[in-house]
Amino acid sequence: MTERQHTIVCAFDHRSPRVSAHDIHEWVYETLHLQATEVLMIQIDGPRRHVRIKFRDPQRMQALLTETQGQRGFRHDNGEISKVRIEAVGLGMRRVRVANLPPEVADRTLKMALGAYGEIRDIQAET
Repeated sequence: MTERQHTIVCAFDHRSPRVSAHDIHEWVYETLHLQATEVLMIQIDGPRRHVRIKFRDPQRMQALLTETQGQRGFRHDNGEISKVRIEAVGLGMRRVRVANLPPEVADRTLKMALGAYGEIRDIQAET
């Protein structure tokens, strides 16, 4: 598998009020002190309340992890402050479903085709 590189995840507390995309961008700028030139991408996973930030420079990512010591606060509009966990992220193991694959395609063929993206541990046929 390909691991995410130079990426952190900011995990917002599930019990806290929802946070808008605009507020997240402001928080990244004001609290994490990140400039647009330092960041390649920001990905918001609303249901899981995760924000992934991909850095241009791995040293800047490490510096941020050291500065924050893995945690920062977020002040909501109602004044409540919730904890945000900050850590480096990897891709980990993933389950991939391939739809509309003809039954004539052998597992060996599928394994070779997907092998370029990582180790294939198991193939299960579904109906």
